[in-house]
Amino acid sequence: MKTYSQKASEIQRDWYVVDASGQVLGRLATQIATLLRGKHKPTYTPHLDGGDFVVVTNAEKIRVTGSKADQKVYYRHTGYPGGLKVTSYKMMREKHPDRILRQAVKGMLPKNRLGRRLMTKLKIYTGPHHPHAAQQPRPYVPRAQG
Repeated sequence: MKTYSQKASEIQRDWYVVDASGQVLGRLATQIATLLRGKHKPTYTPHLDGGDFVVVTNAEKIRVTGSKADQKVYYRHTGYPGGLKVTSYKMMREKHPDRILRQAVKGMLPKNRLGRRLMTKLKIYTGPHHPHAAQQPRPYVPRAQG
């Protein structure tokens, strides 16, 4: 029996809307990464973009466990000597709450052209409303951890 490999012409994409209010950051990010990658489908092929579009609402209401709210920091570099910038979780949550979830999901995807293409299918909004109603996204209920 031959192993099935999905072709680019056979890809079927759906739209999901995820409510992030009250969800734990890392656990939600893994489920979003799975949806973007297409690993939840029986036709999953590692080298193809066979995943779905994901719309995340209420990104500002995401939570972290333990003392991460006080201790977690985000690093970035400007490219110039001495250009290391450090941003605390609290500051990031005040100014750009969508970037917290975006960076968590990005770290769980491949670090190549495929990963960059997968990130374009992730839409994150801080409020409960989004402009993708025309795509008729289905509500995605994250599965319970246990």
